[in-house]
Amino acid sequence: MTEGAQNTVPKSELHSFTVRCMEAVGTKTAHASALADLLVSADYRGHYSHGLNRLDMYVNEVKAGMTSTGQDVEPSVVKETVATALVEGHNVLGPVVGKFCIDLAVKKAKEAGIGFVTARGSNHFGIAGWYGLRAMESGCIGMAFTNTSPLMVPTRAKKQTLGTNPLCMAAPANNDDSFVLDMATTSVALGKIELQDRKGEDMPSGWALDKDGKETHKPKEYAGLLPLGGAEQSSGYKGFGLAMMVEIFCGILSGANFGPNIRSWKEFGKVANLGQCFIAIDPSAFADGFSDRLSNLIDYCRNLEPAEEGKPVLVAGDPEREHMKECDQRGGIPYHPNQITFAHDLADRLGIARMKTLSV
Repeated sequence: MTEGAQNTVPKSELHSFTVRCMEAVGTKTAHASALADLLVSADYRGHYSHGLNRLDMYVNEVKAGMTSTGQDVEPSVVKETVATALVEGHNVLGPVVGKFCIDLAVKKAKEAGIGFVTARGSNHFGIAGWYGLRAMESGCIGMAFTNTSPLMVPTRAKKQTLGTNPLCMAAPANNDDSFVLDMATTSVALGKIELQDRKGEDMPSGWALDKDGKETHKPKEYAGLLPLGGAEQSSGYKGFGLAMMVEIFCGILSGANFGPNIRSWKEFGKVANLGQCFIAIDPSAFADGFSDRLSNLIDYCRNLEPAEEGKPVLVAGDPEREHMKECDQRGGIPYHPNQITFAHDLADRLGIARMKTLSV
């Protein structure tokens, strides 16, 4: 939940606003709608760093000519086997590339038991979990990985070499339950630092370093993210290792840019050429009763005695479910006032209608 939230935006209005913004800079409706689906899902699930907060980045990339908007430009398959594929994204919006890839992976999984698809020529694809969920809705285990621009300062280094390099896994359990892991391989995503700055708040410990390699709590002093685990003494090398693993799946395997060769987040002088990886697994190709056993494991973990009264044990996906439940009760997604101001400013710059909100 966004602390101090005072405005609620219906999901349909956020979707419409996103489409209006993207169309205003020349994006075709189908691609704008795919992006809107993802941004709505991100904020609805409580991942505010990758929803409305990211909209201006997509707008600016299109305006700068760094993302393709041609009417006939779509992702395409470069080579494939029955279970694998290499996709050329042709520099269209990341969610368009990702949607194409995960759907192809699911198709292959239904035919061969597993679908493994890598993509090059892609762009920022939003929350990784959106793709895992899409596979899960088809009865598959879904996984997605992406490399990003250099943001991470590895242990024993001063210079940024890898990005947040997020990963996800979504697996179906019984009765619409599920395990949905969606995480960066850094302590936090960059968007969370941006949100702290937009709200005028300091960062917690363990998030970021300044230009001198010292930990900072001031968002404006940010110069690099710490890997998952933080410093070497607290096992930050494990986060660095996970980020390298993602980089191998994405940039190295697909032939996309990788590591320090990727442009920085808001630098619009060259195309991103991000690499991504999507995996779909059909559980029925393995032991029977997958969902039953997963439900047993999930229920066992949730029913453990909590270490702190009033704070039950959670599994990956539970915080998102709680946030979605609250959004449904409110009739939309709650936002910090500064986020609404940001959206209004963007609308004014683009000359489109402002996003409508429900005051609460």
